Amino acid sequence: MDAAVTSVPTPAPATPPDVTTAPADATSGGDRPRRTPGRAGQCDRARRENLAGYLFMSPWIAGFLLLTAGPMVASLYFAFTDYNLFDAPKRIGFDNFTEMFGDPRWRTSVEVTSWYVVIGTPLKLAAALGVALLLNQSRRGQGFYRAAFYAPSLVGASVSIAIVWRALFSDGAAIDRGQQFLGMEAGGWIGDPDRIIYSLVALTVWQFGAPMVIFLAGLKQVPRELYEAAEVDGAGPLRRFWSITLPMISPVLFFNVLLETIHSFQIFGSAYIIGSQGNACGPADGTLVYTCYLYIQGFENSRMGLASAMAWMLLLAVALVTAFLFWSQRRWVHYEEGAR
Repeated sequence: MDAAVTSVPTPAPATPPDVTTAPADATSGGDRPRRTPGRAGQCDRARRENLAGYLFMSPWIAGFLLLTAGPMVASLYFAFTDYNLFDAPKRIGFDNFTEMFGDPRWRTSVEVTSWYVVIGTPLKLAAALGVALLLNQSRRGQGFYRAAFYAPSLVGASVSIAIVWRALFSDGAAIDRGQQFLGMEAGGWIGDPDRIIYSLVALTVWQFGAPMVIFLAGLKQVPRELYEAAEVDGAGPLRRFWSITLPMISPVLFFNVLLETIHSFQIFGSAYIIGSQGNACGPADGTLVYTCYLYIQGFENSRMGLASAMAWMLLLAVALVTAFLFWSQRRWVHYEEGAR
């Protein structure tokens, strides 16, 4: 009896399942292993992060589609139509462009705008760089001086400043009296078709604060060792500026040139207000910049089709100038190795 009891086999202990090994994929016949729970969790987390990113971007995407892309597509259609805001647009092909190129006042607006960009932009950048060089020196009250020089760029584009500017340069005003005190010929700037554009350029140069801050940030990145080595070699201030400062801040200079050139093409408010003395955009079209004439055609003459054609021509001109600047930067902009 005892021998029979001892001969009964005892069951083997159950082996616990291996939780670290993924089971085989039944649909693939068991050859391909399934994804581990850790990898699936990473994919879910990445999907949730992407969804959150798109949700955060959605206000900008909606604004871009509704306020930028949509109006641009509509204006491209209106450029080939006769449209006055009150009647349905009528397709007229390239008639708006043909009329635009044959309009002498349109050519005047192109000339005034080109003159303003060529004169105003370099003067503004020169003033910004000069003040940035002064503020880069260690001295007391640097914070105050930076804020004081930057302030005009915040308020200079406002309507109130344009009205004040027109009052300063009017006949018999402060600028006129200052010229008389210095023995110069007076007579006012606002009423003179040849000089009113220079009052607009002066207002633009006065707003050099934004490019000045960018120049100052670039100057702070120039290694001091380069200046010390140049001084040991006997290089003077002009030589150090030409051989060290300009090449080292050339990427910043390119950025400012690009930004301010595009901004100059878009000038409107100050030109319209300073020149609105009986005649819109200056006496004898003295401040008839391109956007000013576009406004006159679109909102005063109710010719939205022609104004749309002018807007697309301005966009094409700015694109060509931007492409030229990017092409020319290879010759005068110096980047660090691998930073381009």
